[in-house]
Amino acid sequence: MISRPWRVALFLFVAAGLNYADRAALSSVIPPLRADLGITDAQVGIVGMLFLWSYAIASPFAGNLADRLSRPRVVVWSLVAWSVVTIFTGLATSIMALFVLRTALGIAECFYLPAAGALLGEHHGKATLGKAMGFHMLGLNLGLVLGGSLAGLLAEYLGWRFGFWLLGGLGLLLALVSPFFLSGGPAPAAPAAPRPDAPPRPSAWAAWGYLLRVPSFHCLVISAMGAGVASWIFLQWLPLFFAENHGLKLGAAGLAGVALYKAPVFLGIGAGGWLSDVLVRRDARARALIKGLSFIVSSPFLFLMIGAPGFALVAASLMISSAIRALGIPSEHPIICEVVPPPFRATAIGILNTCGSAAGGIGVLLTGFLKQDLGLNLIFGASSFIYVLAGGVMLCSYWFFMERDMAKARAYSTPPSPSP
Repeated sequence: MISRPWRVALFLFVAAGLNYADRAALSSVIPPLRADLGITDAQVGIVGMLFLWSYAIASPFAGNLADRLSRPRVVVWSLVAWSVVTIFTGLATSIMALFVLRTALGIAECFYLPAAGALLGEHHGKATLGKAMGFHMLGLNLGLVLGGSLAGLLAEYLGWRFGFWLLGGLGLLLALVSPFFLSGGPAPAAPAAPRPDAPPRPSAWAAWGYLLRVPSFHCLVISAMGAGVASWIFLQWLPLFFAENHGLKLGAAGLAGVALYKAPVFLGIGAGGWLSDVLVRRDARARALIKGLSFIVSSPFLFLMIGAPGFALVAASLMISSAIRALGIPSEHPIICEVVPPPFRATAIGILNTCGSAAGGIGVLLTGFLKQDLGLNLIFGASSFIYVLAGGVMLCSYWFFMERDMAKARAYSTPPSPSP
């Protein structure tokens, strides 16, 4: 029988897949959307921006809610809400309806990751946290690949709406079986004496006030913003790039656009989760080092996309850079668990999502306006410099801030010794 911690991880793996599949599906059906609803490239950018900005604005509140309420319930509520919105997306008949529904999807989905990340932190200790987080991130990326390719394939044969109905229905079915996976929780710790700086149910002000004094978290946020800009440009525009520049049909463009960028992530995440748990035994700061180096080493391969490379070179640059960069993915949420005390972790993940998504929204929007003049090749290639910046910030965290912030988080979580 699967142990409780891994039963929770398995459910979150599937939920994460649907979370990212629902958001990725739209990028694979842009051509039929343009024909059906008459939208322009600039409006495609606005649609992507609205999702990411609504996700960003609501994420800090979603994170604090997950610190104050039952995290399994927050996960399931979010799952039901985004599944319903996805079904209604398949019924959209105007660009304004699409604007509203993508905004609603951002709000519904933003509650999931903070609660899920903190829930995994509750169930997994230092020895398995990297692998559990890696397994969860694997689900997210598998959802991107399957959601994008499935939506494109279904759009080619059954119309662009059917994929949204199918994905939304699967989410509702998953919510029905959630009690079999998320019931119960880790054994509660013995109650500690109340402390003025550690309320049992922390307010948003208490959480944000603590996080403002954690430089390692600031570095992680800045890094996530840079990565968010680059990553969402690729996720939003690659399927259209392959359809327009290489003449691929909808199904093939959706598959190529997401699979070439995200399929290699599976290998990188698996190796990165194991590497993270191994190296942290020798150097407690190792996760920040892995994260920083993964960005920097992967960046030169994307630079090859500047100009007009053939399909083979584009595919090779995407696959190699993605595999290397994925080595750092399983370390992101464990870094938060190391530098942020348990009562504030979901809030921290929410803020991280806010900044990464808001920056990604800007990147998607600007690409929609600049695509005609600069071309996607130049925009994609320029993203390599953004990844170098993101990696450099994480190395600064490793060298200057991690040790002190980890000690501070441990001190906060350790009850004071009783007076003799």
